[in-house]
Amino acid sequence: MLENSPLKIAVIGLGYVGLPLALELSNRYFVLGFDINEARVKELRNSFDRTQEIAPGQLKAADTLQFSWETDDLNNCNVFIVTVPTPIDVYKKPDLTPLLAASRTVGAALKKGDVVIYESTVYPGCTEEDCVPVLEKTSGLTFNKDFFCGYSPERINPGDKVNTLTKIKKVTSGSTPEIAEFVDRLYRSIIKAGTHLAPSIRVAEASKAIENAQRDVNISFVNELALIFDRMNIDTIEVLEAAATKWNFLPYKPGLVGGHCIGVDPYYLAYKAESLGYYPQVILSGRRVNDHMGVFVANKLVKLLIKKGHKIEGSRVLILGITFKENCPDIRNTRVVDVVRELTDFGMRVDVHDPWAVAEEVAEEYGTKLAPIRGKYEAVVLAVAHKEFKSFDFKQFTTPNSVLFDLKSTLPKNMVDARL
Repeated sequence: MLENSPLKIAVIGLGYVGLPLALELSNRYFVLGFDINEARVKELRNSFDRTQEIAPGQLKAADTLQFSWETDDLNNCNVFIVTVPTPIDVYKKPDLTPLLAASRTVGAALKKGDVVIYESTVYPGCTEEDCVPVLEKTSGLTFNKDFFCGYSPERINPGDKVNTLTKIKKVTSGSTPEIAEFVDRLYRSIIKAGTHLAPSIRVAEASKAIENAQRDVNISFVNELALIFDRMNIDTIEVLEAAATKWNFLPYKPGLVGGHCIGVDPYYLAYKAESLGYYPQVILSGRRVNDHMGVFVANKLVKLLIKKGHKIEGSRVLILGITFKENCPDIRNTRVVDVVRELTDFGMRVDVHDPWAVAEEVAEEYGTKLAPIRGKYEAVVLAVAHKEFKSFDFKQFTTPNSVLFDLKSTLPKNMVDARL
């Protein structure tokens, strides 16, 4: 174990989770930030963070934080923290490719006494059943004899400058009681909000899985209400505002559910349950409702256009925002693309405008080109509530007969034709 050794920590994966963690740890320890994306590493070495989570001055001041894409640089580390993505495939099944690849990379650098901590969101059992065998095979070492593991699920909220890493309580765990204490001490040294030591790695894994599944189900409930109230010609937001006057009403709002966690993680929990012979009802029904919302938005927009006498094919539509949340460049699993694709299938000419998203990433991930606002549009969809959009003069790119659909309910009701 590492009780008498200086900690040299490698953070594997320098995205929205890994980079803030590496920076915070570097205030107390030597840290190597590792990523296979050479371009990303070179940007960070030049104090540029394209996720906009870390300011350039913070990176310049981090003397004990180094960045590398060279696997040999991992050999000098004795604690490895894995923060790579855990997406789903086209069949909505867990895609462990990045996680297992990272495990092989770490395994090649493992030495006796080293500790590997996973932060990536997974289903219960994944660390010990899927990752550990890869570590053992690659390293030739024996789990819980030669090396040890921990699990501490990430709770990063991209774009949130208030609830930052150190202000969110951290769940920790380890593969032995001694390692659990070591992992908890490590995180406790940087997390001001404190830690919660779970009794096992599986409990810690499960806690993360249900955090996001619970939120997904709650949002699916209000999304289903929106579908129902739309048929009744009732404003859903007005209903929710009235219901929220009761002290214990949960103030969720309808919308497109995307992102790296909520729109993905419930499938991990469902996958594990199905492998054990249980087929979830509530979790998957909520997912079906939320996955349908993009189609609902597109079809409602078409109906609104028809009511105003517009020809659908060839109509110009402006989509404001493609990131999965406001004031953040994160486009992972954004469901705005569902609206774009559906409207394109109707034969409409769709412009997507987003001042926060990186155009190259949007084109590579979704095949969609970002565009400037140009001319007048038959319809405008406010899909993401970026702060820039709140000061827009919509009359500049609409006509009195245009349709304005506010998915975020941020504009005054009297200036829009519909809102979720």
